[in-house]
Amino acid sequence: MILAAGRGERMRPLTDTLPKPLLYAGGKPLIEYHLENLARAGFIEIVINHSYLGQMIEAALGNGNRYGVSIRYSHELVALETAGGITQALPLLRNEVGGGKAAAQPFLTINADIYCEIDFSALLPVLWHMQANSDRTLAHLVLVDNPAHHTDGDFTLDSDSVTLAERNKLTFSGIGVYQPELFRDVMPGAAAKLAPLLCQAIALGKASGQHYPGVWVDVGTPERLRLLNARLSNLEHL
Repeated sequence: MILAAGRGERMRPLTDTLPKPLLYAGGKPLIEYHLENLARAGFIEIVINHSYLGQMIEAALGNGNRYGVSIRYSHELVALETAGGITQALPLLRNEVGGGKAAAQPFLTINADIYCEIDFSALLPVLWHMQANSDRTLAHLVLVDNPAHHTDGDFTLDSDSVTLAERNKLTFSGIGVYQPELFRDVMPGAAAKLAPLLCQAIALGKASGQHYPGVWVDVGTPERLRLLNARLSNLEHL
């Protein structure tokens, strides 16, 4: 699932007439980098939620064929925050099994407003492990080095476990693998943030994680978008 329902207030006026995931960097919309990276890693079925100017996202990406994926959309009349948006999309994230029944299983989720060069295939073993051990791990978080605008970090990585310790904290990348059970207490259609649910899972010892040391950018301001665009444009000409 790609989370694309945010309003992008800090990106205004750029996002007054264009949803944030469709802002260009290096000659293509931000969300296209995710679609291409997911397709390379073998993730074919993708759900994208949207709200503000969401029809522009559907018009730009279509059914996903040209990226080698199949896209379904979860439209939110009012943005439901991260956990609320995921909860509403859960029926689309279920796989059909024998007899036409839908089975709940862990799924990969990515914030649309980041740029990251991670190889998503590295998360396939995590998905398989979480599917086989659904009672042990509710969330698996990809953590990155703290950027200049978020030096305090979010969570601590102790081996492959995520903790709430106040030391050596890293930043949550916006990339995670979640069990549907994590969203059990979120009312469908209600706005809800993801952070409290992650903290609960971490406190219960049910959150694993890994450190990604590569290129990652939280494209949260026009200046960061400008810098990313300059970097990607320069790479294209090398």
